[in-house]
Amino acid sequence: MLSRFDLLILITYLGTIVGISVAIARKQRTGDDYFLAARRMRSGVLGCSILANQVSAVSLVGAPAFVALRPGGGLRWLQYELAVPLAMLAIIVFLLPALRSVPGWSIYRYADSRFGAGTRRALAAAFLLTRGLSLGVILYASSLVVSEALAISVGTALFAIGIVSVCYTALGGIAADIWSDVVQLALLWGGTLVAAIYLVARHGASLLDAIPNERLQPLILDASGIGDGATFAFWPMLLGGFFLYVSYYGCDQSQAQRILAADSHASARRALVWNGLLRFPLTLSYCIFGLLLAGLLTIDPQFAALVDGRPADSLVPIFITTYLPTGIRGLLIAAILAAAMSSIDSALNSLAAVTIEDVFDRRSTQSLWLGRLTALGWGLFAMVAGVAVSRSGAGILEIINQIGSAFYGPVLAVFLLGVLAPRVGGRAAVASWYISTGLSRSSLLSSDSLIVRSNSSLALSDSPCASRTSPSAVRTARSSGRSR
Repeated sequence: MLSRFDLLILITYLGTIVGISVAIARKQRTGDDYFLAARRMRSGVLGCSILANQVSAVSLVGAPAFVALRPGGGLRWLQYELAVPLAMLAIIVFLLPALRSVPGWSIYRYADSRFGAGTRRALAAAFLLTRGLSLGVILYASSLVVSEALAISVGTALFAIGIVSVCYTALGGIAADIWSDVVQLALLWGGTLVAAIYLVARHGASLLDAIPNERLQPLILDASGIGDGATFAFWPMLLGGFFLYVSYYGCDQSQAQRILAADSHASARRALVWNGLLRFPLTLSYCIFGLLLAGLLTIDPQFAALVDGRPADSLVPIFITTYLPTGIRGLLIAAILAAAMSSIDSALNSLAAVTIEDVFDRRSTQSLWLGRLTALGWGLFAMVAGVAVSRSGAGILEIINQIGSAFYGPVLAVFLLGVLAPRVGGRAAVASWYISTGLSRSSLLSSDSLIVRSNSSLALSDSPCASRTSPSAVRTARSSGRSR
């Protein structure tokens, strides 16, 4: 259970976020204010928002578990992050001018202007499906931590997080999302660093020496990943990560809507540059945290016993609730909530924007309250999806991840056709969309091991949340640490 001081930290954080939303909501008058912050956002704030938005509770809960426990895990996940600066450069050169060339709130208006309404509706429908379902995964991941900390059911924690997120998002729009993301970035990054420093300060060199050697290898250069069974080889992760990040940051409404909110092309470019520079250090922070937890499993039998037989994604919640002292415990739980809410708020606002503009085809100065009601409706849908995830287990996680991954490549292909192939018409674009989506879906279903994306974050189809931590896995980690 949390102490009063821990609860005070959480209440202060939640009160700050809601207060920001209320203050911004008072100044909003039109749909452009609500969905694009009147196109007045500066590069520094946008860069922080893009960075925070991509890191969800799935990342802060799942990534350390992947690094610490998953067979073949460790620092090799960082290979994926090397693609981020390259992807930001590609977006700036090829996609940014096209995205900002059309009016409106939805980036899929570009597909309409270039290929026609059919292509626009196909892309919008794919976004609504994948982002709406993935919200349930985010809510479920964050509710694991809150339920452990407050000794309440996962369902109760899920609805509590969902209600708070929906309230401040539906009220304040994207401006509230962006400014709250700045607070949330500081909290999630700072909380992770404080927890890591606490571990090192408490155990010193013995903790560092206990980290298994195989989890310290960041690059896998001796395998191609093609026909050799290597799941996390360097070149597949770099190339796959490049195309996935270009699609996610440039062709996904939840991210690209921030680009549309910039006050100028130069501000949008600088925001993407800041994200490209800061993303790797942020990911490295929670990967190092995972390494320290791997060392803790080796030197602390009692902690290892608590993890045995539990879902691997319970590693971080168990550590927070049983190992951290008062104050730091509340800070890290607030960091997990910040990570979840920074992804939830942008998804809700972007879902509302696409629903109104691309589905209902309605844009007017009266769309402010319509936008709020639509965001509220998507929030309720997300909570229902989260309950389904909590009851169904790993299967639905894999299904949602695979559906999302099936659409990212085809969506990117349509945008690139629009930019790079001016002679391609709407019929060809629609046909290629449906064919490539079908082929992508078929290849995903036939894969034995797959790196995919869940929400605004990276996750694994066979991620730690998809299985339980076997006693042998913990014993292997402990024996590997001792063998050093």
